[in-house]
Amino acid sequence: MTPPTPTPETHLLVVDDDARLRGLLQRFLMRAGFLVTLARDAAQARRLVAGLAFDLVVVDVMMPGEDGIGLTRALRARLDTPILLLTARGEAADRIAGLEAGADDYLVKPFEPRELVLRIQAILRRVPAAAGPGAAVGAARPDPARMLALGGLRYDPARGELWRGETQVRLTAGEGALLRLLAAHPGETLSRERLVEDLGRDRNPAGGEPFQERAVDVQITRLRRKIEADPRLPRYLQTVRGAGYTLVPD
Repeated sequence: MTPPTPTPETHLLVVDDDARLRGLLQRFLMRAGFLVTLARDAAQARRLVAGLAFDLVVVDVMMPGEDGIGLTRALRARLDTPILLLTARGEAADRIAGLEAGADDYLVKPFEPRELVLRIQAILRRVPAAAGPGAAVGAARPDPARMLALGGLRYDPARGELWRGETQVRLTAGEGALLRLLAAHPGETLSRERLVEDLGRDRNPAGGEPFQERAVDVQITRLRRKIEADPRLPRYLQTVRGAGYTLVPD
C-alpha cells in the first residue's frame, strides 16, 4: 500500500545538535511534504514544545547535556506526541531504553532519508486523531454498542480510541498498535512471536532491523499502566505463561 502523503499541516520537530544533519533532514522532510521546525538541543526543544503543537518529534539520542533519552522521558511525562529516536547505537539494550522512556520507534544511523519518511508515515498512521480544541463541532462520538469494556474504560476497535467516560485516553502509536491487535482477538492468547511479527511489519515498512520480543514487553508494560487499576496484578491485559498475552474485556 502506498504511504499517505502528509498534509501541509503535518508539523515535525527535529532535535539534533549537528547543524549539518539538521539542515539536511529539514530539506528532505520539507520536500516530502512536512512542515519542519528545528531545535539544536533539548533546552530549545522544550521551549518550542511549550509554545507550538507538533504532530511528531524526531530526536537524536547522542546530544551533549540532556540527551535524547532524557528529553523523551520529559516530553512523555506531559504529552503524547509521537517520538522517533535517531541513534548511532544499534544494540538492543539502547533501543529498549528508548522505548522504555516513551519513544514510539527508533531508527539506527546511518539510514536512508526515505526510510525516515516511511517510519514517520507509519507512526502517524497509527495515531488516532485526537478530539482537541480544533475538533469539529458535532464530530461523531464513539458508539457504545461496538466498544470493549475494560472496567471504567471503553475501547473502540474500529477507531482505535480508548475512552474514560467522555475523556479520550491518549495512546502513543506503539500502545495503540498493540491494543488494536489484541482487541481484534479478545479472549484469545497471542504469542509474543506473533506480536513481534505483526507489530514489526507495521512499524518497519522499509525493512531493516527486526522488531524484538523485549520491545513488545515494554509496550505491554506501558499499556497496562493506562488500562489496569493495578498494573502489577493485571485484570484485562493478562500474561499466559509460556504462551503470550490475552486481552480479556468485561
